[in-house]
Amino acid sequence: MTTTANPVQAPPPIATTAAPGARFTDLLAAEWIKLRSLRSTYWALGASALGIIGFNANAARSDYVNYPRMPDMMREAHAEFALRDAFTLGAAMILVLAAASIGAITIVGEYGTGLIRTTFAAVPARRALMAAKVTVVTALMTVYGTFIASASFAATQAILSGRNADVSLSYPGAWRVVVASALLAPVCALAGMGLGAVIRHSATTMVAITGVLLLLPAFVTDRYRWTAAVRDALPFNAWTRLVDMAYGHNPYLVYPRYYPETTTGSWVVFGAWAIVAGGVAVVVVDRRDV
Repeated sequence: MTTTANPVQAPPPIATTAAPGARFTDLLAAEWIKLRSLRSTYWALGASALGIIGFNANAARSDYVNYPRMPDMMREAHAEFALRDAFTLGAAMILVLAAASIGAITIVGEYGTGLIRTTFAAVPARRALMAAKVTVVTALMTVYGTFIASASFAATQAILSGRNADVSLSYPGAWRVVVASALLAPVCALAGMGLGAVIRHSATTMVAITGVLLLLPAFVTDRYRWTAAVRDALPFNAWTRLVDMAYGHNPYLVYPRYYPETTTGSWVVFGAWAIVAGGVAVVVVDRRDV
């Protein structure tokens, strides 16, 4: 008797489904965790905040002490130095360096430690990842800048109120000083991110930040039309135009509504730097190899 063996049947294929991509809200949460887990973030934010507010308060204290010896003309124009003390030039320099450094370290830090490879392996969608990073940094630095500008204004005007030389937020130009000083933080943070994405080295990035955001505005002259245009298109000079009520007029100004020399143009400079720097960070990281 012969028997016929039943053929061995292969098991049915197991259905596989592709893992869903990370949601943008998940990317935002991940970038926020990475940023707040760095001790350097707290040190940079805390130390710079104390330095900036203290710098501005000291300027107000100096005017408070010298107020009785001021000429009558200066006393009558007390609003000018009251707004100048609300956010001083030295305080703005500290803010620029602190904000740009924090923005740069969010990118340079990952490249320096090699964590960026793990990040891209977990999230291949680089543009979405970088967009989330830009969003988190912008939000954090906007809150930081708002706190610094508001606290500085409140502290300086409280000091000057002892001489009746303070101004309120309703005074013409006061809101502009506070808002411009607050927005200087996210603008410089995004500029730092853009430079960090291009350079990828901590020391070189810091040198570039100092040169582009602080030294270049000081060394570029306004004697010629093209150099004046370059000077007025830099974020630090745009901030100076917004907070200084006595800022001069550009002799080469032809179309006032479109040049950075005007108040409207200065706001445009802020927006352009933020958009371009954020876009550079996203595009460069997306197109370059790790």
